[in-house]
Amino acid sequence: MIYEFLKKSPQFDDSVFVAPSADIIGDVTIGRESSIWFNVTIRGDVNWIEIGEKSNVQDNTCIHVTNQTGPTKLGDLVTIGHNAMIHACTIHDRVLVGIQSTILDDVIVESDVMIAAGSLVPPGKRLESGFLYMGTPARKARELTDEELRHIVKNAENYVKYQRTYRQVDKYDENPFYKAKG
Repeated sequence: MIYEFLKKSPQFDDSVFVAPSADIIGDVTIGRESSIWFNVTIRGDVNWIEIGEKSNVQDNTCIHVTNQTGPTKLGDLVTIGHNAMIHACTIHDRVLVGIQSTILDDVIVESDVMIAAGSLVPPGKRLESGFLYMGTPARKARELTDEELRHIVKNAENYVKYQRTYRQVDKYDENPFYKAKG
C-alpha cells in the first residue's frame, strides 16, 4: 500500500515495481527502474527517504528514519538483501547489503562496498569504498576483487530485469517466475 502521511506522499514513476504487499509511507522518493519487493516497509513518516535508480529492496526489509535528524538515502544500483534493517543512514552507489544485515543511524557506506549477510553496522561507522565488511559489529574483511565489483552491478541489473517482467505480467499464471504445482 502507498500511504500519504502529514500531506507527503511517496513519489515514483511507472518504471518502478512495487509489490502489492509492500508498504511505502510518507516522504519517500524512488528512482527509475528500482524495485520494492514483497512485505517491504519503507516508512518516511518523521524524515525523508530517497532511493536511487536501478536499486532493489528485497523481501521483508524495513527502511526507516530518525525523527528530524536522520533521513535515509540509498544511491543507484544498490541491492538490499532480504530481511535487512536500514535505519537513518546513507548508502552510496553500487553497494550490496547482504541478507539479514542491519545498518544503523548515521552510518555512511561509500560506493562499491559489499556487506556480508547477517552483519551489524553500528551507529556512526563509515565503510570505505572497495571493501567487504562482515560480522557483528561489521569490520573490514578484505579488498573486493574486480569480479566482486562487477557482481554488485550485475546483481542490481538482474533485479531491473526481474522488475520489468513483474510490471508487465498481470496474472500469476502468465508469470514465468511462477510455477503452479500439480
